[in-house]
Amino acid sequence: KEFGRTFQFKGLFSVRELHTSDIKAVNHIVTNSNVYQRSPVNLEDARQLLGRGILTVTQDEHKRQVGAQNPAFGIAQIRLVTEVFVEKSVQLRDIWAAKTAQGHGTARVEVMSWLRKMTLDVIGQAGFDYQFNALDPSAGPNELNQAFTDLFHSPQAGRDAALRLAQAMVPILKLVPMPGSKLVKDARNKMTKIGKNLVSETKASIKASGTTKDLGGRRDLLSVLLKANMSTDIPESQRMTDAEVIAQIPAFFVAGHETTSSSTTWALHALSINPGVQKKLREELMTLSTDNPTMDELNSLPYLELVLRETMRIHAPVVYLSRMAMEDDVLPLAKPYIDQKGQAHESLPIPKGLMMHIPILAINTDKEIWGPDADEFRPERWEKIPDAAGDIPGVWANLLTFFAGPHNCIGFRFSLVEMKALLFTLVRAFEFEPAVPKGGIGPSPSLLQRPVVLAEPEKSFQLPLILK
Repeated sequence: KEFGRTFQFKGLFSVRELHTSDIKAVNHIVTNSNVYQRSPVNLEDARQLLGRGILTVTQDEHKRQVGAQNPAFGIAQIRLVTEVFVEKSVQLRDIWAAKTAQGHGTARVEVMSWLRKMTLDVIGQAGFDYQFNALDPSAGPNELNQAFTDLFHSPQAGRDAALRLAQAMVPILKLVPMPGSKLVKDARNKMTKIGKNLVSETKASIKASGTTKDLGGRRDLLSVLLKANMSTDIPESQRMTDAEVIAQIPAFFVAGHETTSSSTTWALHALSINPGVQKKLREELMTLSTDNPTMDELNSLPYLELVLRETMRIHAPVVYLSRMAMEDDVLPLAKPYIDQKGQAHESLPIPKGLMMHIPILAINTDKEIWGPDADEFRPERWEKIPDAAGDIPGVWANLLTFFAGPHNCIGFRFSLVEMKALLFTLVRAFEFEPAVPKGGIGPSPSLLQRPVVLAEPEKSFQLPLILK
């Protein structure tokens, strides 16, 4: 707000970087993905954690992986796995119902941890036919779950991220023993071992069915991906290797588990502090006479769609994205910038190697685009969005939440229908009220926007709510 839509600043090691929320500039960046890519340092850091999956490759390699995975994320496939979304939503509903019964109709529940368990079970079952059993308190330790926890949720995980970044920037540091590096290495090895087994078992199941046209009743993303990949219709040059397929498993986990649970948590928070919206939504949800809706039935509920859009606008899981210019370029601007001499410029020369930051959340809540109430949760705004919002590039709903261009989120439909199934099931069953004073919940200061109790900064991400 203070410096305008486009400005430069000094980043790490005083290197100049560019920040832009200019919609014309953003369109140019996301459209020209051959010029604007993730930096080599950023990619190396991510590959240490995730391998060479769809989230960590670029150019032709990314295009080939997207092409191989498109069948797994198409509308027909999401329609099939909606049954899993609903099944796990109902399981979570019943757990919370037991808690409210013990409290004579009310209970204080930390909802984020439970939503994480639910989305973990979903990505396991719908993603690669793997049973995490995170919602089952009687289930024993789970090897793959522990590996994911070590990588993403352990106390060491945050410190490891900084160390990996340092190693990516200064490769010689890889030769220096780092605290926690063994934990990451062991977890990666564990994921790779289990991934190999999953891929081997899935391929055997497809072959046993006698044809790659038949999945033998399996409906998970991995099975669909492998079926398409094994098809004789696919040129050898377009196939994914087993190592590449295995690398999709942590990618499924990161994109399909953490962000979905965070977004649904924020939706419940918004509904808890906007009881009128919650009541209106519940009235619509009750018009369906089933507890087990199909994808098409969920998509037939207009106000549920508006609530979801408003949640993803204000509470975009990823706050910003960064890209590096791989060659010299000229960045067009919708709003000219004024230089130190007072001269206006309608474009900006971009030197090769310049880091650029696109503030997704800032664009999603820009008052010049969305109006003076841009910071407010008001689903009705989506009945007629401002003309200015129509220029925002995005794969869904004139929002940058799932990004745009060749590197948009391939699994956005999976995430949206899963969230709809959760909200449908939970809001029909419970009334949600805040468990902390007004203004007591805020976003964590990190790339991923997750809720914290501001009075308890020492605690991890959480959202306590009163359920009735």
